[in-house]
Amino acid sequence: QVQLVESGGGLVQPGGSLRLSCAASGSIFSINAMGWYRQAPGKQRELVAAITSGGSANYADSVKGRFTISRDNAKKTVYLQMNSLKPEDTAAYYCNANIKRRWDTLSSDYWGQGTQVTVSS
Repeated sequence: QVQLVESGGGLVQPGGSLRLSCAASGSIFSINAMGWYRQAPGKQRELVAAITSGGSANYADSVKGRFTISRDNAKKTVYLQMNSLKPEDTAAYYCNANIKRRWDTLSSDYWGQGTQVTVSS
């Protein structure tokens, strides 16, 4: 069994910062790409940022220059540092990871339970 557990969401004023964390646990053989998605009410889930096992990152245009994704492979954890937050960043944020379990032939995508980020004055 594989679990992704997120933390760090909350309420913040416009212009503020938050740091999200997502730790993977279970019978993990290897973790490929990890990423963060978000879903606002009435909207589709969208990619915010992703990072490869080697550390290459890509971002949605809407967050470039404000958000930074990073990972600690030893801790099986991915982070999302969010600065200069805007009300339009308000959403449920979900962690995603492509993981191969010890007995798998192929890797699969796993999701966290989501953490709410609300940007409001």
